[in-house]
Amino acid sequence: MLIEVLIAACLLGAAITFLAPDRVAGRLAFAISLVPVVVSVYMYAVFDGTGNVLLQGGQPAFETYAEWLRVGSYQLAYHTGLDGISMPLVALSTILTTLAILSAWTPIGERQSQFYGLMFVMEASLIGVFAALDFFVWFVFWEAVLIPMYFLIGVWGGPRRKYAAIKFFIYTNVASLVMFVGFFSLVFGLGDSISSLGLPEIAQALNAGQLGSLYGLSGNAVALIAFALMFFGFAVKVPVVPLHTWLPDAHVEAPTPVSVMLAGVLLKMGTYAMLRFNFTMLPEVATALAPVLAALAVVSVIYGALLALAQQDLKRIVAYSSVSSMGYVILGLVAYTVYGLGGATFQMISHGLISGLLFLCVGVIYNTTHTRMVGDMSGLADRMPVTVGALVAGSFAYMGLPLMAGFAAEFFIFVGTFNAGFAGAPVFTALAMFGIVIVAGYLLFALQRSVFGEFFSATDYPVREAGVHDLVPLVVLVVLIVVLGTAPDIAFAMIRDAVGPILDLDAARYASVETLNALSALGGVQ
Repeated sequence: MLIEVLIAACLLGAAITFLAPDRVAGRLAFAISLVPVVVSVYMYAVFDGTGNVLLQGGQPAFETYAEWLRVGSYQLAYHTGLDGISMPLVALSTILTTLAILSAWTPIGERQSQFYGLMFVMEASLIGVFAALDFFVWFVFWEAVLIPMYFLIGVWGGPRRKYAAIKFFIYTNVASLVMFVGFFSLVFGLGDSISSLGLPEIAQALNAGQLGSLYGLSGNAVALIAFALMFFGFAVKVPVVPLHTWLPDAHVEAPTPVSVMLAGVLLKMGTYAMLRFNFTMLPEVATALAPVLAALAVVSVIYGALLALAQQDLKRIVAYSSVSSMGYVILGLVAYTVYGLGGATFQMISHGLISGLLFLCVGVIYNTTHTRMVGDMSGLADRMPVTVGALVAGSFAYMGLPLMAGFAAEFFIFVGTFNAGFAGAPVFTALAMFGIVIVAGYLLFALQRSVFGEFFSATDYPVREAGVHDLVPLVVLVVLIVVLGTAPDIAFAMIRDAVGPILDLDAARYASVETLNALSALGGVQ
C-alpha cells in the first residue's frame, strides 16, 4: 500500500495547499512535499522486487491489486507495483518535486496556493504513470499529467504562455490518441487469449505468440502497425526529432520550477513507456526496425545538439540539450543488450538530475539579472560563485565528465550499443559519441561568455548571490549527480535485474552470442 500512500499524500497535499492562503502556501507545500520524499526513499531502501513486472516470474514490490469493473470481456483492475525500472523513476519524481517547490519561492509571486496545489497533482499523476500495471489505470494517470502542466504553463508562464500551453496540450493529446489506437489494436488482436487490460497479461500473451489477425491483417502486420502507432505517440512526449517543436516553446515560457519537472520527469514518461510497451511487448518488431530506430536516435542526438549550439537564450540551450540527451536513451533501447537497456534507463535518471540542475541554475541567474541571453551578461562567477559553480558542475555532467552521473549513463549506452547485434551498430555508436563534442562546444561557449571574464550586465538590477532557499536545490542535485556517478550500482543494480528478463525471453532474438560474451567480459552479465 506504500504506492497508494505516496499518491494519497500528494493529493492530500494538493487539497491542503489549494485551501491555504498565499502567504504560507510555499512553505506549507515544501513541508508537505517532504512526506513523499521520505516514503519513496524508504521504499527504495527496502525494495525487494525481482525481475521485470511485465514478464513471467517478475515479482513487483509494493504490489496492490483490486478488481474494479468489467467492460465487455475485459476485467479492469486497480493494479500497481514497482520493479527496478520504475522504482528509481518514482524516487526521482518525489525528489525533483520537492526541489522544484523550494525553488519556486522566489519566482512565483501570485496565486501561490493554486501553483503548489497543481504541482502536487502532477506529482501524484507521475507516480501513477510509473507504478500502474493495468492499462486503464495507467492511461488515466498518463492523461492526468497534462492537466496541471497545461495550467502551470498557461497561467504562470512568460509572455507567450498561452500559445506554448495550447501547443503542448495539442501535441501531446493527439499523440496519446494515436498511441491508444495502437495499443488497442494489440488488445483486439489477442482476442480471447486475454481477459483483462493488465499489462503483465498482455505482455506475456504477446511474447507467447498469441497475437492473431485483425480486420484481414496478419498478426505480424498488426504488430508492426501497433508498434509504429505507439512509438509515434511516445516519441512526441520524449520528444524525438522531428516531433520536438513543442518542447522549446514550453520550456522558454514555463516558470523555472515547471521546466525542472518537464525536463526532469515528464520527458521520461515517453522513454519509460517505449521501454514498457514497444521494446518489452513487441521485441521482434523493435529488432527488425533497429537500424531505422538507431538512425532516428542519432539524428535526435546530433540535430538537438546543433540546435542548442545556435541558441543565445540559456533556457533554450538547455531545452534543446534535452532533445539530444533523449536520443541517447532511444539508442540504448534499440541495442537490446544489458548495458543498452540498462544504460537507457540509467540515462533517464541521470538526465532528470542534470537537466533539473541546469534549469534551476538558469532560473536563479534570471531571478537576479532578469535576462537569460548569453550576450547580456558576463563575469557572473565573481558575483554568484555558488550558482555558477553548480552551473559548471551540471554542464560538465552533461558533457560526460568521469565520476558524474552523465558519464556513467553514456558509458553504459555506448558499450551496450557498440556490441549490439543489429547492422551498423558501431557506426551509429560512433556518430552518437560525436554528439558529446557538440555538447561540449555549446556549453563551454555559453559558460565562457556568460559567467567568466570581466563582469558585465545589460540590466540595471544588482547582481549578487541568491538566497539559501534558491541554492539548496542546486547543492542537493550536485551531490546526487556525483554520488550516482561514483556509485552507479545504487540504481544500476536494480535496473539490470529488471531489464535482464527482457533479454532472457530469447537471447538469440535480441543480441548475438558475441554481444553477450563481450558484456560478460566487462562484468555486466551474471
